[in-house]
Amino acid sequence: MNPKTMPATLLKKSSLALACTCAVLAASVLVSPTALAVNGHYVPGIEGMGGPSLPPPGNYYRGYLVHYDIDKLTTDKGKSVPGSNKGKVTALAHRFIRVTEKKFLGADYAFEAIVPMQHTSLDFKAAGVDSSKSGVGDIFLGPVILGWHGQQWDSVFAAGMWFDTGSTSKPASPGLGYKSLMFTLGGTYYLDAPKSWSLSALSRYEINGNKKGLDQGDSFLVEWAAGKRLDNGIELGVIGYDGWQLENNQTQSNAKIEKHAVGVETGYFWGNLGFGMKAAYLNEYKTKNSTEGDIFRLQFTKAF
Repeated sequence: MNPKTMPATLLKKSSLALACTCAVLAASVLVSPTALAVNGHYVPGIEGMGGPSLPPPGNYYRGYLVHYDIDKLTTDKGKSVPGSNKGKVTALAHRFIRVTEKKFLGADYAFEAIVPMQHTSLDFKAAGVDSSKSGVGDIFLGPVILGWHGQQWDSVFAAGMWFDTGSTSKPASPGLGYKSLMFTLGGTYYLDAPKSWSLSALSRYEINGNKKGLDQGDSFLVEWAAGKRLDNGIELGVIGYDGWQLENNQTQSNAKIEKHAVGVETGYFWGNLGFGMKAAYLNEYKTKNSTEGDIFRLQFTKAF
């Protein structure tokens, strides 16, 4: 039917239905994930080149400084939710890693802990959300990391738990209100003997707990990278991620979350200082039932 010839009452009801649908979809974005994550706790795109490669035995600190500019909310078809739906998230995650001298199944054994801190500001007109909050997010403890090393390859397996330790009193709060069990599997393959060319993929599977009795649905994502280390030690690469919510949660009928992004990364490691830094930019070019925007990331690594 042509809107110009549609009866006024029918047109009004149609517009109201569309507005309600968009509001429900927009609100559903806030029910399960943080704005940074796909569905669950883990923030995709923070590892990039060399993510699946476990370093030599020792103590390490790695800091992830991430800024996410939210441009819009998207529907189940990947279309923009009408209205102004903007937001910003700035997070600093502190990761502490201990790689031991112990071996298990031929792999180096390690363990880790992650303490995230973030500030979130959301202004989603379609969902009636205007919220801003800073604080410490949900803490992650990873008692199992296994890293294997070959002549031209590395691989990793890990398992750990995200705990419900963060504040959840507001939509912009850093805590999710539920626990998640996370499994990691990935590998890096070096195309040449000097290991200057590399291809890598790092997958995360999250079994998400319930929030106020509601099942959040599990999630799966893959971070990938293709990199080149120049003769002067500078690393350049193309990176990206693809993530999916595997199950509908009870507040999202046929509205699974999906995110896809691509970007670039550069990095350098000062061996005499035991210090490395990487910088990356990613653009989310396709999302469904989620936020969509641009990610800027700095990663700092210090070996002790």
